[in-house]
Amino acid sequence: MENTHVPADKKTQTAALIVSMISAFFNTIGNSGLNIALPVIGTDLNMDAVSLGWVATAMLLSSTMLVVPFGRLADIYGRKKMMVLGSIIFTFSSVFAALAGTAVLLISARVMQGIGSAMISGTGVAILTSVFPQERRGWALGWNVSAVYLGLTAGPFVGGILTETLGWRWIFWINVPLGIIALILLVLMLKGEWADAKGEKLDIGGSIILALLIGCFVYGLSKMPSVTGGTIVAAGIILLAFFIKYEEKQSSPVIDIKLFEGNAAFTFSNLATLIHYSSSFAVSFLLSLYFQYIKGLTPVRAGIILMAQPFVMVIVAPLAGRLSDKKNPGNVASAGMAMTMTGLFLFTFLDSNTSITWIIGCLIFIGAGLGLFSSPNTNAVMSAVERRHYGLASGIIGTMRQVGQMTGLAIGTMMLSIFVGHKQITPAENPEFLSAVRVSFMVFTCLCFLGIFASLARGKKKISRQFPV
Repeated sequence: MENTHVPADKKTQTAALIVSMISAFFNTIGNSGLNIALPVIGTDLNMDAVSLGWVATAMLLSSTMLVVPFGRLADIYGRKKMMVLGSIIFTFSSVFAALAGTAVLLISARVMQGIGSAMISGTGVAILTSVFPQERRGWALGWNVSAVYLGLTAGPFVGGILTETLGWRWIFWINVPLGIIALILLVLMLKGEWADAKGEKLDIGGSIILALLIGCFVYGLSKMPSVTGGTIVAAGIILLAFFIKYEEKQSSPVIDIKLFEGNAAFTFSNLATLIHYSSSFAVSFLLSLYFQYIKGLTPVRAGIILMAQPFVMVIVAPLAGRLSDKKNPGNVASAGMAMTMTGLFLFTFLDSNTSITWIIGCLIFIGAGLGLFSSPNTNAVMSAVERRHYGLASGIIGTMRQVGQMTGLAIGTMMLSIFVGHKQITPAENPEFLSAVRVSFMVFTCLCFLGIFASLARGKKKISRQFPV
């Protein structure tokens, strides 16, 4: 049944929301809990630090490279079909990861997880945008974002318990029942299909160039501040310029450059996404080191404290999404970014005597800012394009988010390299470590400050562009 141009009924809307939330949750909980288990995985599979780094980044790299092409394919062949296929691949690759006996097999399974993840994340938001009317879209997107943050909140805690009790492989096994549930609900509950660009062709050449340039950016950023990393990022910039020229000549481009022309809501909402995640994603990374090296906390206790930020996101995101249905989503998102900037600025005063209570308060402030930003910003992006571009728009904002995350980590890692170098962090290096952390937060604060202007530049109307829903 083709359900492209018929408004969805309440039953379909409910089914789409439940399916998207479960998919978003199982797409994040295992990955967010994996970092806790890396030392144990390294010992069990005899992996060095570089290999462990690939276990952590292989999924992010493959997902970021492919989320836009898969979003475009979903627009052409059907968003539900793509989500079903992504759930199958992610579930089966989780089984392969749980059974992996070597580093190569585990990393390969993580690459496959990234492919499945790209299919899921590139279609879930698009389906919600397709079935919910404009006046309820922000509310639905808010609950979907809340499910993502719930997975991020529960991941480290669940991952730590599973690693200590049943072993690290169960971090992957837990995805299997969740994936099966998501598939059953997709097939049995979610009726209809959404393929608003049906009949158009996939730009294979553009997809390959896009994957290569994103791969250069993500991989190059992971190698910063080395000369190799800078060279690879520079190659990505050159490929970006070539990609734009190439796409302008295509009749059915993988990314229609015209989406950005004269569309301030779409352009600046995506730029705000890139900047916001660049400035906020490394907070947990830096504070986890701070808690363990400066405060002497155990990994479990540090993880529990860091849960404050995503926990607040879970609560605020649905409320912010609903607010964006009634108010200008750009203004709501901008207010959230201002809150994030304030929290980041307070962390520039961090020292060895800073109280845990004060840190938790700052994390709550940043969590509220991120929760206030995410769903209204997504609402602004999805409301600024035609129906046939929903999957593509979802893929683009996902790419901006993931590249922003890698940029934030690269900035934090670069500061540690500049101030601490390749020395092991000991009490003697604590002053240099604290300097690296404070300067990182200064950079993040400045980025977020610029991001507020990008967020406000999208326009003052409630919906900058309106298309039939």
